[in-house]
Amino acid sequence: MEYRYLGRSGLKVPALSFGAATFGGTGPLFGAWGTTDVTEARRLIDICLEAGLNLFDTADVYSAGASEEVLGEAIRGRRDAVLISTKMSLPMGEGPNEAGSSRSRLIRSTEDALRRLGTDYIDLLQLHAFDAHTPVEEVLATMDQLVSSGKVRYIGASNFAGWEMMKSLAAADRGSHPRYVAHQVYYSLVGRDYEWELMPLGADQGVGALVWSPLGWGRLTGKIRRGQPLPEGSRLHQTAEFGPPVDDDKLFDIVDVLDALAEETGHSVPQIAINWLLRRPTVASVIIGARNEAQLRQNLGAVGWSLTPEQVARLDAASAVSAPYPYYPYRRQEGFARLNPPLV
Repeated sequence: MEYRYLGRSGLKVPALSFGAATFGGTGPLFGAWGTTDVTEARRLIDICLEAGLNLFDTADVYSAGASEEVLGEAIRGRRDAVLISTKMSLPMGEGPNEAGSSRSRLIRSTEDALRRLGTDYIDLLQLHAFDAHTPVEEVLATMDQLVSSGKVRYIGASNFAGWEMMKSLAAADRGSHPRYVAHQVYYSLVGRDYEWELMPLGADQGVGALVWSPLGWGRLTGKIRRGQPLPEGSRLHQTAEFGPPVDDDKLFDIVDVLDALAEETGHSVPQIAINWLLRRPTVASVIIGARNEAQLRQNLGAVGWSLTPEQVARLDAASAVSAPYPYYPYRRQEGFARLNPPLV
């Protein structure tokens, strides 16, 4: 396993991390992803640790806290061997203070997460979404308090827009508060929006990307083909409405290239899709998920080898989309490109 610094911090994280949204899964979304119990979770964590994968990501909203509870029980007795990332800010109830990033909500949510996880500290605490109602100064002062108390080691965010992240980082600098060192983002061969604004921001500001849904919400598993119905058991039957939209024609063009590369390399379609992500700028760790041991071992095979530059270029070409304004001039016009060359 390769280890990388998480943004501009001293924390090293594995190139692959494990998403525990399948742990204790209930409801139409998380139940469709998986229903891993404590015994199964222990086994999956054993396999991860044997492979050098020691970062486990969860959130309070994953099955209303059940994911954190199962993860906490599964790591009991080996807390020091793992890194735990959890997220909060999304609604956990109908009450007026059951959502957001206010001081009272963050403190209470952190205490609840610590209790469910069975630990006295969280390695990486991330805001699951930007709270437009709470001043960023209040959010960052609270995060500072949590870090100073020893309950949180590092802080990050998830699903922020570029201006939201930059506003937060600037406020952290003004107030001498800890900065976000991680941004958990959607990024895949069928979803490259991260590259337009958030990737350059991450490179400039030292914010590392933790990639969620690297297989495009299950579309790059190798089971979805042009002109064929969705396979039995595919989670897309139940969860497509919750995930990022994908153009089917573009998807099948990308899958065609992935199929060709799978034949050339001897690696599977998902391994190739994940390996491509691992070569992208600012990516610190790609979060893989698995409902069973076979899926986990399959995804772990994405490390330890590299696509060739020519193979990467073929995937780049197949997955490329037109840049939105104001970015397209920098891709199409020489004068703009000379001033601001793209990272990828």
